[in-house]
Amino acid sequence: MTRKSKETQLKARVDLDGRGRTDVSTGLPFLDHMLEQVARYGSFDLKLSGAGDLHVDPHHLVEDVGIVMGQALSQALGDRDGIARFASAYAPLDESLARVVIDLGRRPFLSYNVPLRGRIGTVEAEVLDEFWKALSIHLGATIHVDLIRGRNRHHIAEATFKALGLALRDAIAPGGRAGVPSSKGLLG
Repeated sequence: MTRKSKETQLKARVDLDGRGRTDVSTGLPFLDHMLEQVARYGSFDLKLSGAGDLHVDPHHLVEDVGIVMGQALSQALGDRDGIARFASAYAPLDESLARVVIDLGRRPFLSYNVPLRGRIGTVEAEVLDEFWKALSIHLGATIHVDLIRGRNRHHIAEATFKALGLALRDAIAPGGRAGVPSSKGLLG
């Protein structure tokens, strides 16, 4: 997937049959680190590169990374035939514990319950929810993100991204029966 605007230029490629290998470079080292966690724990390969108007603010880049990553994952999933569709995962990181519950049923919705404020590297923590919103919409996923506990901003954010990777790994896994995983016979 490619996204070019006046604010950002991004390219993303996902291989669901990968092994968690990453090549990520957005110009925001903390965001790169978070995306690497998603792919590593999601057991898919991710190549994502680009740049944005960081001289203005990281907001546009963080949001657009969510867009292209969601589009790349959605394209890789195709018609979603035979996937498990639903999954949940908990991820601890030291004192922090996060939970992500996901439904890949093509119905975008985000419930983001992570009261995170302050700077993490060069990113204001509150802009991370823009990544999650964009990912949910462009992946076509209902995603619930909950912070169970935590104090350290880096640990909190990283626990949520690791939990996302773990949940994606299970949701994209073969679901045991062929066909679209829906009682309606279609997703969305």
